[in-house]
Amino acid sequence: MYIKNSKTIVIKIGSSLIVNDKNQIRKKWLSEFSKDINELLNNKKNVIIVSSGAIALGCKKLKLNKKNIKLDKSQAVASIGQIELMNLFKKTFNSKKINLSQILITLEDTEQRRRAINAKRTFDNLFNLGFVPIVNENDSIATSEIKYGDNDRLASRVAQISGADCLILLSDVNGLYTKNPKINKNAKLIKEINNIDLNIEKIATKSVASYGTGGMKTKIEAGKICQLSGCYMSIANGLILRPIRNINKNNFCTWIIPKISKLDARKKWIISSISPKGELIVDDGAINALKKGKSLLAAGINKINGKFNKGDHIKILNKNMKEYARGLSSFTSVEIEKIKGQHSNKINELLGYVTKSEVVHKDDMVEI
Repeated sequence: MYIKNSKTIVIKIGSSLIVNDKNQIRKKWLSEFSKDINELLNNKKNVIIVSSGAIALGCKKLKLNKKNIKLDKSQAVASIGQIELMNLFKKTFNSKKINLSQILITLEDTEQRRRAINAKRTFDNLFNLGFVPIVNENDSIATSEIKYGDNDRLASRVAQISGADCLILLSDVNGLYTKNPKINKNAKLIKEINNIDLNIEKIATKSVASYGTGGMKTKIEAGKICQLSGCYMSIANGLILRPIRNINKNNFCTWIIPKISKLDARKKWIISSISPKGELIVDDGAINALKKGKSLLAAGINKINGKFNKGDHIKILNKNMKEYARGLSSFTSVEIEKIKGQHSNKINELLGYVTKSEVVHKDDMVEI
């Protein structure tokens, strides 16, 4: 149900789904998985794939054992494996005429507001162009201090940034059990989690895998991020063929339910603890346009207070200096000073380069 009601879906693939325990590529599985993606696209869904497997495929090509590789060497192995991973996806998905793109992300890209905004717009543009982004952590340049270290949390941040409705973590487990099912026959699958409390965290014991770096603990951490992002999250077994279709049909998995709506999560993100860096004083015409759900254009801006950069958090005030909204600026204060009061079709001429027309986009604005 949650998948069918979602517009944007992020699917995370674990390393164990790309390469089996005999160091063989699961070509049949990937081919069947491409059918799932094709079905989602035919149903007008936006899809992002967060894929592990770069280091696993790098190890396979170089005939190395991942367990014996240190960080500096693993970065080189990841660089080699990333090419192998994308070639594998391209070769498999070409038969379904699915267009793919690649995005490599670091921890800093998701934690810094400006970079996160740029990443979201890249995702939106790729969706409009009809492409499926394949995302992975940029292991070849990230140091241990700035690494996620697992793609579960990375996937949850990608879901948060892209405004996804649903995140599906595909791994070698059915979901979260009351006890470890590998050692306890009485373990029962937890179908739905509304609150991640100490008890849930306690039973989220780490799983052991040769290639994967995550475990159930990292999946629960990802669930916490999704709960506060208004995003439904599923932990499901991806080893079976057509895993997405199986979730839709049998729903044999664990669903983590968000605590707030996606809209409320975005509002909370925009008006969070970061102090506004500046103010835009706008005319009555601009206020009326904003009330109708429009973006703020340069023509309606009368005055600027403060210095700020693109992506910074700013206040929007009416002519009586009363705060009407807050938002994220698409321009620097220096640029806005040049274009304020001007029609949008003059912006490129005034600035000397091609750019967007909205000073604060409606999706980046919250009425106070």
